[in-house]
Amino acid sequence: MKTEILNATDDSLEKAAWYLKKGEIVAIPTETVYGLAGNGLSVYSVKKIFEAKGRPADNPLILHIAGVNSLYEYAEDVPELALRLANRFWAGSLTMILKKKSIIPYETSGGLETAAFRMPNNKWTLELIKKCGFPLAAPSANLSGLPSPTCAEHVYRDMNSKIPLIIDGGQCKCGLESTVITFTDNGVKILRPGAVTVEMLREFCNVSVDKAVTDGLDGNYKALSPGMKYKHYSPKAEVFLVECDDDDKFIDFVNKNSDKNTYVLAEKSDGIRANILPYGETADAEASQLFSSLRKADDLVADKIYVKAPSKEGIGLAVYNRLIRAAAFKIIKL
Repeated sequence: MKTEILNATDDSLEKAAWYLKKGEIVAIPTETVYGLAGNGLSVYSVKKIFEAKGRPADNPLILHIAGVNSLYEYAEDVPELALRLANRFWAGSLTMILKKKSIIPYETSGGLETAAFRMPNNKWTLELIKKCGFPLAAPSANLSGLPSPTCAEHVYRDMNSKIPLIIDGGQCKCGLESTVITFTDNGVKILRPGAVTVEMLREFCNVSVDKAVTDGLDGNYKALSPGMKYKHYSPKAEVFLVECDDDDKFIDFVNKNSDKNTYVLAEKSDGIRANILPYGETADAEASQLFSSLRKADDLVADKIYVKAPSKEGIGLAVYNRLIRAAAFKIIKL
């Protein structure tokens, strides 16, 4: 199959909608990462997503919708808190897990009675959903386990010959997948952190964080959200997360344990004698650059990557969550 990359325009959206209505899958831009989209109500389309990604079938997909009212079409029960959060954070990087209606196949929900819903903050994708008339199931548009794509070029590397079309909407603004929440008796629980942070959600309700956000998930546990169970976001190089409160101690460790194919994710090179991969000076910049930097490591044929563990405050929790999975939970404590 020839894979075509088209800039996001009205004409390219018409072409994407034509493919999607035929049951094909296409890559779409969002503010978080690029998604591999198919008709979320079609078993045929959803199976094509799993096949193209090499994704385990018990890893649920997120349904992308174009408005809050669509929740009533596809969700069995919509809590009042869900509406308040949607009115505040949609369109945006918040995914909510709700009891699904039977119109949503189990193939989309990973065999669960619940489904995940999000309204992306990207005008092209919102328009595409409207043109299709059905929700788009859209996990990240990469091969399963690799760093998520934040530009059309990343998608092309992983999906060339596997899909007919990539809609190029430019660089993703956020660079990390959405926050995923489920509803509890007295608030919400975060299953995957993202740009909508614990602190932001606490303005509305009680918030807890699932243990799997910072730790491995028990092999017998049924994953309720994407990104919970499997090794994710990982380049070919071996990644090590270094927990250390002292920058000088981190630099000393890196310099003593590096060779010519060792790279360090760092905001600046002061004192570091290993190769540097670009990394932001703020948590937001780290989030937006993380996946691009990990993919750059593959381009440079890195063998090993060290990165200092970020703070778990704000969006730092999301960066930590991605890094610990990229490192397959290999942590060095200094």
